[in-house]
Amino acid sequence: MKKLTVALLTVAVMVTGAYAGTSSKTFKETVAPVSECKFRDQELQIDAFGLGAFYNEGRPGWGGGIGINYFFSKFIGVGIEQDMFGRKEQDSQGYTEWATAGNVFLRLPICSLNLAPYAVVGGGAAYGGERSGHGFGHVGGGLEYRVTDNIGLFSDARYVYSTIDPENAVAVRTGLRFAF
Repeated sequence: MKKLTVALLTVAVMVTGAYAGTSSKTFKETVAPVSECKFRDQELQIDAFGLGAFYNEGRPGWGGGIGINYFFSKFIGVGIEQDMFGRKEQDSQGYTEWATAGNVFLRLPICSLNLAPYAVVGGGAAYGGERSGHGFGHVGGGLEYRVTDNIGLFSDARYVYSTIDPENAVAVRTGLRFAF
């Protein structure tokens, strides 16, 4: 009987030792993939846009333009644009005006939504038509949505301060932005 008891105790000790150690259930740590921001540092952009200029007096001007921008970081950039738009006064024939402007952009990308609200300040010169060669400054803001890593849709509005009284206006631009 002693041999049977010792044998059962030995088997019991060996069986409990076989189940000792790590548990059979494992916990895996799940790591969410890091979404890359579509708005990059050191980014070159080319803009193509339609433009509407709504003046304090007279009829609006309609046209478009192109621009090139460079962002030093995700947040700060500079740019230059060339606009062309036509306008017809009530008491005269229509005319075409060209405008060249330099801009400074401050943007705040919301990477999870592919959106970037931005502020813009700048100035330049307008020429052509009846009012040849006058300066202007502008301040405004806009919103860009990145459809892909390299293509975005944007729209912005600016209040334009002109050196010719009463030529102050609100300029609205909408277009495509190609980023490289």
